[in-house]
This record gives sequence, structure tokens and C-alpha cells, in this order.
Amino acid sequence: MVIHTHFMDILNHFMEQAFNKPYPSMECKCTTTKEIEQIIKSFKTNNSYGYDDISTKILKIICLFISFPTNYISNKMLFWVLFSFRLKYTIIKPLHKNDDRCGVSNYRPVSLLTSFSKVFEMVMQKSVLKHLTNYNILSTEQYGFRLGLGTDNATYKLTLIMQLTN
Repeated sequence: MVIHTHFMDILNHFMEQAFNKPYPSMECKCTTTKEIEQIIKSFKTNNSYGYDDISTKILKIICLFISFPTNYISNKMLFWVLFSFRLKYTIIKPLHKNDDRCGVSNYRPVSLLTSFSKVFEMVMQKSVLKHLTNYNILSTEQYGFRLGLGTDNATYKLTLIMQLTN
């Protein structure tokens, strides 16, 4: 069966990669103030905020004044591989989905992180993804959380494989 053979080839390749050669340790690549400013500017401008009462709107306004200290903290976090527990605290608010506002099932919880937490998460995410990409660690079948790839790509590939087997 073609699907089975193709899947086994992928699995064998992944297992060979995982166990035949050790993965390189992650190097601490420092960020720059320019990267911090780009991250902050990439956020949607809104007035929602976490427990620190600083919205992304305010963060964008003060961006040039805070990029240097934020960059310093980001680089320390990358170097020490730490993410402060305080940055993980959230405010959880109910968001109305539809229908009757009196029905509890018509709401979904929304977690509001601090704006700074979002900046530090983006720095770490970019650093980890760059390492995984540079050393070809991710499987080609990994679609989630990758730039330019998503469920539509996975669906397309699966559909293509299914057509080839019929």
C-alpha cells in the first residue's frame, strides 16, 4: 500500500534523524532593539490588557523608550533559558459568543496576558523556531506553528496522497 510505505519512509527518516546523530545544543542568539521594536509593532493595536494594565496600544506608543531595556531582559531570558512565572499570570474574562447573554454556555473564556509577556514569548518562539529550522529538526509533516504553513497545507497534502493511492 502506497500510504503505508510513504508513512513508514517518513517515520524511518525521522527516527534515524532522532537517534543516529545528536541534535545540536541551542546557541544563545541575542536579539536586538530593532527586533524588539518590530515585534511590538507587529501586534494588533487594542485596548485589552493583562494584570499590569498596559495594553498593546500603550506598548506601541512607548516602544522607542522601552526597546533597549526590553531587549536586555529578553537576552538575559534567552541566555538563562528562563521565563518568569509572573509573565504567565493571566486575567480570565468571559467573551460572549452568540445568542442569549444570560446563558453561560454562550460565553468562552479569554486569557489576557501582559503585553510584555507576548513580547518575550515572540522572542523565544523565534529563537527556538530558527534553531529547529537551521538544523532541520522538524519533520516536513509538522504544519502547526510554522510560518506559511497551516491546516490547509496539511489537508492539501493528505488529499494529494489519497488521490495518488486511488
